[in-house]
Amino acid sequence: MKERIFIQKAKENVGLEEFIRGQFKQAKCGKIEVQHTPIVTRIIIYTTTPGLVIGAGGERIRETTEQLRQKFSIENPQIDVQKIDNPDADPHIVAQNIANALETGVNYKRLGNFYVEKIMEAGAVGCEIVFSGKMSGQRSRKERFTAGYLKKAGDPALKDVIKGFAVANPRLGNIGVTVKIMIRHADIMQRAKKIIESKEAAEEKAKEKPEVAAAESPVAEAARQ
Repeated sequence: MKERIFIQKAKENVGLEEFIRGQFKQAKCGKIEVQHTPIVTRIIIYTTTPGLVIGAGGERIRETTEQLRQKFSIENPQIDVQKIDNPDADPHIVAQNIANALETGVNYKRLGNFYVEKIMEAGAVGCEIVFSGKMSGQRSRKERFTAGYLKKAGDPALKDVIKGFAVANPRLGNIGVTVKIMIRHADIMQRAKKIIESKEAAEEKAKEKPEVAAAESPVAEAARQ
């Protein structure tokens, strides 16, 4: 019974996210968080263009809030808009940018190499861009561009890897663009923390040595006399 409730909630969240992305097609929306509380349902939209999401005087927000009440039966929805400071590290934004460029006729190889480099320059540990569809010719295929270190399985793959997807509609046919970015690595962070702690401990010991030598010097002089 509990499993059915969780599945139903997951379906509602997916439908809610698709609806919001459809509402703000012109704005570049990244991650969308849905937080359910006993009092309100908070929806956090991360975007590079907050003005397009909010609208003049908050008009777009009010319209979307009313539609959420009617379509999804949410009693008290609250929409919070957050600006993305580093769009090259957001897989949703990168996927949308690539899809838009494909529709204008830019070569997929050029796009793959260009955005892989930009993602790594933005501070990512690793990334992967996958094109799936008719890039050239009548046969569909997949093309993959990777850089750095990217976990494919296990707990780090779920926690540290963010995934974005977009669909381009060029002349030959639809092309799916999947972008995976690993911003941080838990193991690397733990190792770095241990290294920093060991360095700090070594510095503290180095500071204590002169004090110990100064305290022992009178004793050494008395023993010599």
